[in-house]
Amino acid sequence: MRWAIYILALIIASCTSTPKSQNPIVNTCYTPQYATGFEIGYDSEGRKVLWITDPCQGLSHFEQGLYLLTPEQSAPKGANAIVAPASKLSVLSSSHAAMLDAIGMAEAVVGASGVRYYTNNTIRTCATEIGYDTALDYERIKAIGTQVMLLYSVYGVDNTAMNKLSQLGIPYIYIGDYAEPTPLGKAEWIVAIAALCGREQEAIEIFNGIAERYNALKASAANYTVRPKVMLNTPYRDSWFMPAVESYAVQLIADAGAEYIYSQNKSHQSIPISLEQALLLASAADVWINVGNIASLAQLKSENPRFATIPAVTSGRVYNNTKRTNNAGGSDFWESGALNADIVLDDMIKLLHHNAPTDSLHYYKRLE
Repeated sequence: MRWAIYILALIIASCTSTPKSQNPIVNTCYTPQYATGFEIGYDSEGRKVLWITDPCQGLSHFEQGLYLLTPEQSAPKGANAIVAPASKLSVLSSSHAAMLDAIGMAEAVVGASGVRYYTNNTIRTCATEIGYDTALDYERIKAIGTQVMLLYSVYGVDNTAMNKLSQLGIPYIYIGDYAEPTPLGKAEWIVAIAALCGREQEAIEIFNGIAERYNALKASAANYTVRPKVMLNTPYRDSWFMPAVESYAVQLIADAGAEYIYSQNKSHQSIPISLEQALLLASAADVWINVGNIASLAQLKSENPRFATIPAVTSGRVYNNTKRTNNAGGSDFWESGALNADIVLDDMIKLLHHNAPTDSLHYYKRLE
């Protein structure tokens, strides 16, 4: 699952340590169409390499490679390597498990962080809980036979985790789908993950289908003459975080033929605004989406009485991405939704332009 908070000093130290590229690839076999954070190819000795760059939003100059060797090959001295294909993987992000499931490798997920939050029944019942963030159970990760650890981070790479995994002889790779600002960029990481299991061709075919359907929907949405204004999120403590214009959520809104209400954020990350400013923005929006753990309009109004007069609330145009949620609160939007960009965009078009009821949506629900 997505749980990661790292100390700023570690972020700076670990993400500025390789200013000059050490990429050993001389013959590329897969260059992403939309993703920016990975490449697959061969080094000068004919060894296959998955190379990743900058897997954390807003940070730069971090690179990492994982050699995907045949049984006859040996890795360069000190290199991070596995004998591929891997059949036992441990993951920290549910989106990575969903991508493995899409290529028929759900049963290969032997360890996962936050197992009870998974909506995928195979992983929830078969994978072993391995802990969270700085409290990972490394001995358990080793004991369950993990051949490669898929790491994930929001703010920065974790040197402690990498050092501990290295000491235990467990290869690892950061998967940077989270850092991609576009829906198709996120989804394309299925190819990187599939490379670990020798199933790249299946992943490429799956992704190409997603991209074709997504782009067809995007082209159709461009024909709408009315572009609804969209408000995002709800308060966290005393602040309301609004995403950057170059972000996943805002790209979805634009591709669905709508307009993000807070175009002022030109940074690379969400920024906090005051509640008063957020209320002014919300009052100018036609639709309000992604409202956290809110399950009904009554609950939303109880959070703050002033929400009751917001136009999107009075017109009943408030939607949340929590339709597919399990009993523990785990959301499939953050699980399979990261891959199924076309289905998410279809939901967005329906709710933004057609006031869609919940039963016509896949990941979203209309608050009643």
